[in-house]
Amino acid sequence: MQRRIFFAAATLAASLATTAQAQTKWDLPSAYPAFNFHSQNIAQFAKEVDAATGGALKITPHPGASLFKAPEIKRAVQGGQAQAGEFFLVSFQNEWPLFGADGLPFLVSNQQDAYKLYQAQKPLLQKKLDQQGLTLLYTVAWPAQGIYSKKPINSAADLKGLKWRVYSPTTARIGELVGAQPATIQEAELSQALATGVIEGLITSSATGADNKLYESLKYYTNVQAWIPKNAIVANKKAFAALDKSAQEAVLKAAASAEERGWKKALEVDAQSIAKLKEGGMQVVEPSPQLKADLAKVGDVVVKEWMEKAGPDGKTMLDAYRSAK
Repeated sequence: MQRRIFFAAATLAASLATTAQAQTKWDLPSAYPAFNFHSQNIAQFAKEVDAATGGALKITPHPGASLFKAPEIKRAVQGGQAQAGEFFLVSFQNEWPLFGADGLPFLVSNQQDAYKLYQAQKPLLQKKLDQQGLTLLYTVAWPAQGIYSKKPINSAADLKGLKWRVYSPTTARIGELVGAQPATIQEAELSQALATGVIEGLITSSATGADNKLYESLKYYTNVQAWIPKNAIVANKKAFAALDKSAQEAVLKAAASAEERGWKKALEVDAQSIAKLKEGGMQVVEPSPQLKADLAKVGDVVVKEWMEKAGPDGKTMLDAYRSAK
């Protein structure tokens, strides 16, 4: 009788342990709409982790800033309020200059070079995030950034006095250098800011423009391809370490797939988004020689200032990137 009771207790304990493992749940907040390609990629990542772990780890995405607003997500993951999250690297440049490396104007102008920059940045990025209690899972680039405006922008002088949406220290600095009036606006607030006249122009990707139907408020998209920024998907370091080895491996394998898939998708999305902008009535134009020259001068100032703040790490990264080109 005692043996049967012991056996039953042992079986129950094993069952409870299995159930506990199956109920490991992560929340993964992001700032972008569910239909955005970054959000769709996260959803696929979560599905792959679920399948690979047999349901032992369930990741619930929370797109559209529904759980935390964009500026809050990184801190929420660091503090364990969410086990994972997505954040826009360049928005945290003031915290650490290298977070803003892929927002440096005209350092890269195509995705191939953007990926080389990421490879040069990655070891330093992983180290910094680890020090902050975070584990880098993967990154995905946005399409290159262009200028949205109500009027044609043929030179930097045309930006003077413009109410200019900014989302990072670099975009704010560019606004200052061209004499615009910077205003910090998150993506979820774009439509309202345009409708109420808080902003009159901005620099962002073709995807953001298409997602937010900027053609309803603005008439021109000048395809300057200023830089190619990235989103980082991170996990709380302690939460990741608490997973068993097989679950950790499943997460990292799914992350590698998500990174490859996301970078490829960014190229497709750029072409699709530009087509949507045109269909919406927006004029998509190439930058004039004067605008290119003006922005190149602005870029030189911004990169020089960044280098002074970034110090040895910045030099290490840029040397590695330039040697890979």
